[in-house]
Amino acid sequence: MEKINILWADDEIELLKPHILFLREKGYDVSTANSGDDALDLVKEQSFDIVFLDENMPGISGLETLVKIKQLRNDLPVVMITKSEEEHIMEDAIGSQISDYLIKPVNPNQILLSLKKILENKRLIREKTSSAYQQEFRHIGMTLSERLSFVEWKEVYQKLVFWELELGRSREEGMEEILRMQKSEANVLFSKYVANHYQDWLNGKDPLAPLLSHTTFKNRVVPEIDKGETTFLVLIDNMRYDQWKVMQPIISEYFKVETEDLICSILPTATQYARNAFFAGLMPSEIEKRYPKHWLNDEDEGGKNMHEEFFMQEQLKRLGKDVKSSYTKVTNFQAGKKLAENIPNLMQNKFNAIVYNFVDMLSHARTEMEVIRELADDEKAYRSITVSWLEHSPLLDILRQIADKKARLILTTDHGTIRVTEPSKVIGDRNTNTNLRYKQGKNLNYEKRDVYEVRNPSDIYLPKQHVSSSFVFAKEDKFFAYPNNYNYYVNYYRNTFQHGGISMEEMLIPFITLSTK
Repeated sequence: MEKINILWADDEIELLKPHILFLREKGYDVSTANSGDDALDLVKEQSFDIVFLDENMPGISGLETLVKIKQLRNDLPVVMITKSEEEHIMEDAIGSQISDYLIKPVNPNQILLSLKKILENKRLIREKTSSAYQQEFRHIGMTLSERLSFVEWKEVYQKLVFWELELGRSREEGMEEILRMQKSEANVLFSKYVANHYQDWLNGKDPLAPLLSHTTFKNRVVPEIDKGETTFLVLIDNMRYDQWKVMQPIISEYFKVETEDLICSILPTATQYARNAFFAGLMPSEIEKRYPKHWLNDEDEGGKNMHEEFFMQEQLKRLGKDVKSSYTKVTNFQAGKKLAENIPNLMQNKFNAIVYNFVDMLSHARTEMEVIRELADDEKAYRSITVSWLEHSPLLDILRQIADKKARLILTTDHGTIRVTEPSKVIGDRNTNTNLRYKQGKNLNYEKRDVYEVRNPSDIYLPKQHVSSSFVFAKEDKFFAYPNNYNYYVNYYRNTFQHGGISMEEMLIPFITLSTK
């Protein structure tokens, strides 16, 4: 282990020789200073791992020295030592970001405990996290070997995300790699599970079928509206479960989570299918049949999500909910600011639906913009950008206002997204859609092992554009690539975040109900 360098500043440093000898015998390197000025000179000249700082020294005080140390090196841990227990001194020190606070007289073991707590805390947490995941790894592996129900798949995915976040925080890279492999194995099995059960879910042949996009509004949103308070539904497009988990601490400052569940996106896990199904309470082929003027297929020109408010109002009518409601779609910063200003007016409604498009834009920008590609080059960075966005977005102001007005809140999404790594060759005619995770068209040619194929779209309630149209959905982290310009295409899209196919990240999506604190 590298020697840890300690700076101890105290005007009575001679009296602390036994403590200093004790630390040196324990393998620590200790430098001393008799005043705040001397301590600052040493901090400028040398690299220290921690500073012990007497609060009451002649010349510049310990608190003044603390402020100047933090200006020089904000990341340097400082332990304040004082004879006084006066509250204002403690508050000043804590406000200046001390790492620990000790009252004189201190004994050597107190000092040692403080050192270990501050400097070895990360290592101890990392080792404990790594050990705990090793045990969980075996348990998850055994679970994956069984025939799992949808509820059990939800539990597996929640565990994998939990450990992904824990190992990410502890920066245990070796374990993170093992987790990635286990998650990949889980996605292989999950893709098979969906391919085997999906049609039965839609046809009512599976009593254990999950809540799907088109059944969620009726079964989960309407019961919230019925509770009587003003209810806000905020659908953050393309939000994964792990993104919810890193946003949760921020949102939990204003709301308490009542229920946290995972529902299932329909296929394709793409906005024009999943979100229309959510608001209409119908599968895509049913929407096309009932509202032909309001449905556009992949090869049709025009926006594919222009009628969500109409679909929502039609569904409310069908369900006998004659309530005053609103629908707002936010696709840019200015629209978010405008909505924030309008929240007081929306409180007069029984129900307000808000579609917030940021995460979807981030996903597409991740593909198209080089700067975003560099900022979000892996899962951890992708989550980090999501948190940063929320902290500085109008959405946080909107959520604060909803909390202040004591309204109920539902947070959900239409589908998730997955980082794709493996290309899979596909050939189609010029009318084949451009999505990298699903293809619809005539005479499609593809690698059968890489896809879930549906030769007759009506079997899974999707519109049939042509007599010979079929759908294929990429499994796991595959993405479709055409043979012409293959290498350029693969290099451009590999490690980008895509949606439309079958994976836990795309299909197992959060549905959260919250109430104000």
